[in-house]
Order: sequence, then structure tokens, then C-alpha cells
Amino acid sequence: MKLSALFFYVLSLFGCDVGRDTFVDRISIDGAQALYSKATVEAGVARFECVRSASGQCVYTLFPRECDGANASAKGKADCLSQPIEQFVVANGDTRQIAGLRDFRLCVSDEHAAPGPGCQVPQPMAKR
Repeated sequence: MKLSALFFYVLSLFGCDVGRDTFVDRISIDGAQALYSKATVEAGVARFECVRSASGQCVYTLFPRECDGANASAKGKADCLSQPIEQFVVANGDTRQIAGLRDFRLCVSDEHAAPGPGCQVPQPMAKR
């Protein structure tokens, strides 16, 4: 760990930015923690950790960064909804690491329903 810190410090001296993003998602239902997930992205390597999930798994869906909020309508909401960068499952207590990921929007859930770029899980259609 000390060697990597030294490496990033030396890179910063030369003006190279290897920023780090951290995402923490916690979902509680009726006061009980249903999902706890951590994700970090540093130097193009993303690490996803399913700390705890009531269902036994964390379902990650990654969308392009430009698919968030107002940009989703400009790009075409149908395109954003149908083209996630990646979707995968990490078991409770496990991690997964993926190299080459940059500029993505993260959605995490404990269910397999595919969320939209705003992280809303589609509701089942009402029966008529």
C-alpha cells in the first residue's frame, strides 16, 4: 500500500491526476439495512464491494455518465435505458475489480430488475 501511495505521489508531481471516486450505497427498509455497497474508481480501475445484502447479492448496472438526469432526454432515454455499459452480480461479502472503466453512472440493487439511468427500477405493469 505504501508503494502505491508513493507512486501516485510521484505522478502528481508531474501533473498527472489519478483522482479517486468513491460510491457508497446504503438501502434501508423499515429500519433494517437491506443493502450496503462500496465502489471505488482509481486510475481507471473500478473495485465493487458488496459489503452486505439481504438477498445475498448486489446487482450492479453501469451506464455512461452522459445518461444521467437532463442529459438522458437529450441523448434519447430509450438509448440510455437499453445500453448499459455493464451489468453484473457480486455475492454478499465479495468484491469484483474491472480495469478500463471511466465516466460511468453506477446503480446498485439487491434485485435483478434492470434499473434505468436514474437508478429507478421499473415497476411491473398494472393488470387491467
